[in-house]
Amino acid sequence: MSSTSDSLGRRAGRAFTRLVVTLLVLGLLGVVGFLLSRLNARTFTLQQQDGKLLVLKGRMLPVGADPYRPSDPALAAAYAPIDLLGGTAAGLDGAKFEERDALDRALFGFLEGLARPRLVSDDPAMLSAGLMVLGRMQKLGGVTDEQRRTLKGLESEVAFFQARNRLDQARRDIAEAMTQLRLAADSGGRHARPAHRMLAAVEPAAAALEDALRRAVYTLDSDSSEAPSPAGPAPGVPVAPIAPSVRSTPDAGSL
Repeated sequence: MSSTSDSLGRRAGRAFTRLVVTLLVLGLLGVVGFLLSRLNARTFTLQQQDGKLLVLKGRMLPVGADPYRPSDPALAAAYAPIDLLGGTAAGLDGAKFEERDALDRALFGFLEGLARPRLVSDDPAMLSAGLMVLGRMQKLGGVTDEQRRTLKGLESEVAFFQARNRLDQARRDIAEAMTQLRLAADSGGRHARPAHRMLAAVEPAAAALEDALRRAVYTLDSDSSEAPSPAGPAPGVPVAPIAPSVRSTPDAGSL
């Protein structure tokens, strides 16, 4: 009887030991799985797909990622799919980043390469694409101080061409207005006399202003009146306004 009891006790002890070991292993696997899930949930991945560069963010699982769609509209605009404009992701396809700042710096460098040649293009479509890329660069908040200086430099270049283009547009508007006034003054209609009075009041000043605007756009836009103008959008090419550079707000959803 005593021997049977000892055998049952040993079997029960071994079963209990196996149960404890199993629970410990399962617990360790759970902890490892949780830590891997946290790490994956903080990881950003870049993926090229259908001519666009997508920003993915890991799920709260050991593996897997979904397109990054933050609830903050400013962040959503910053990390929306990037049109590669017929190019490739230049080595960023599949790149992973554990911090959003590191992602921002990599995206900034890539976007700079897209923007520079387009911002000095005479082609309105190319210029418009460059301005869109510049707008994306302005939305990235985790860039370095050097990258911020680069952004300011690009903005100042664009501001010069915007100013030159608007001066030329003002010259064209003044010339068109004077043409319309002369047409009205010579028509003999009921607006002829007011048009004559307006012409008498503004024509000399308008002619002087038109000449000054022409000189500013076509002669004074370079350091030397004989030197060629720097590369950039030709006068008359429409240039959309650019927004001031802003820093993105922190991602409240990041772990």
